[in-house]
Amino acid sequence: MGANQNFDWLGSAASALDWWAEAGVDLIVEDVPRDWLAPPAPLTAPLADSARTAASGVSETPPADTLPDTLDAFMGWRASDAAPETSWRGAFVMGGGPADAKIAVIVDCPDADDADAGQLLSGAAGRLFDRMLAAIGLTRAEIFLAAVCAKRPLAGRMPREIEARLGDIVRHHLGLATPKHVLCLGNAASRAILGTEMPANRGHLHAFNHRSGDIGVVTSFHPRLLLEKPALKAEAWRDLQLLMGDLT
Repeated sequence: MGANQNFDWLGSAASALDWWAEAGVDLIVEDVPRDWLAPPAPLTAPLADSARTAASGVSETPPADTLPDTLDAFMGWRASDAAPETSWRGAFVMGGGPADAKIAVIVDCPDADDADAGQLLSGAAGRLFDRMLAAIGLTRAEIFLAAVCAKRPLAGRMPREIEARLGDIVRHHLGLATPKHVLCLGNAASRAILGTEMPANRGHLHAFNHRSGDIGVVTSFHPRLLLEKPALKAEAWRDLQLLMGDLT
C-alpha cells in the first residue's frame, strides 16, 4: 500500500531535465522574489579570457582557425586532453561516418548509455533515430553523426558557459567533414550551428557556409523528446521531408 516503492526518482528527474532542455528552458525559478523595479547593480569589469577559463575549470581551446585542419587530426585532438570536456566525468563518445556523407546529423551530447555502447544514440532514442533514417532511405553507415559535446554533461544539458566554444568546434568539424546537408536535432545543436533556437528554425531550410560552399540545414526534435512527446512525430516527419526535398 502507499506510494510505489519502485518508482525511479532519479530517472524521472533526469527525464524532466532533458525535456526542459529540449524545450529551451535554461533558467530556474528563483526562490526569492526579484524587485524588477530596483535600480541595476553597478557593472563590474569582465574577466579576461584566461581568468574566465580558470574560473570555469574548463581547459582552454585554441581558436577555430588554429584547430587541426584535417579530419583525422581533428578527431585525434577532439578526444585528447586539449578538448574542452577533458575534465568532465565519463568517456569521450566520438561520432563519425563518411567524410563526404550526404547528410551530417548533429545532436547535443551523448545519452546516458552511449559511453558504455561506444556510440552516439545507442539506446531507445537511437532505435527511433534508426527508424527515422530508414523512413528517408538512409542508414547510419551513410550519414556523418556528431555531438556538440563529446562527453555527457553532468546534468545532461549543454553548459551555457562554454556553449559558444563548443559551437565553434562543431562547425569546424562540419567544415572538415564536408557533408551535403545538415540535420540538427534539438535546441543545443540548432544554437551551435545556426545560432538560434530550434522552435524558431523549424519548417525552413537554412544556409550554412563551410569550405565547400553553402549547404542546407534543417532543424528538428531530438529523438529523446519524440519518445517523451509522441505527438511531435508528425512534425518531425515534415522536417525530414523538407530535408529530403532539398536533396532531390
